[in-house]
Amino acid sequence: MSKQALPVVDIDAVACCPPMSVRPMEPDQAAVVAPMFKALGDPIRLRLMSMIASVPEICVCDLTPAFDLSGPTISHHLKVLREAGLVDSERRGTWVWYRVRPDVFRQLGALLQIPAHDS
Repeated sequence: MSKQALPVVDIDAVACCPPMSVRPMEPDQAAVVAPMFKALGDPIRLRLMSMIASVPEICVCDLTPAFDLSGPTISHHLKVLREAGLVDSERRGTWVWYRVRPDVFRQLGALLQIPAHDS
């Protein structure tokens, strides 16, 4: 596994892109969106994302037991999701709480939309 860090994504830049089915992405647009998809490309992070997205917010203390991984490994995966701009986090005492960024997911969803064509 690569030790390369993902850059923190500028969330406002995601809205730059029309659906891929409308127009091919420019290189700079693809560079903005790719880290988000890269973050979701790992099965652990995808599962973490589904757990976070399924509730308004969730404590890391509820995420860690769902995996046969160490706490630091889970924290690393959560950091990747956070740096990709997919989740927000807030420390409350000794625990960190995570919530999905719905605006980002709506924008990613819009990017992947394919219009229905009447035949």
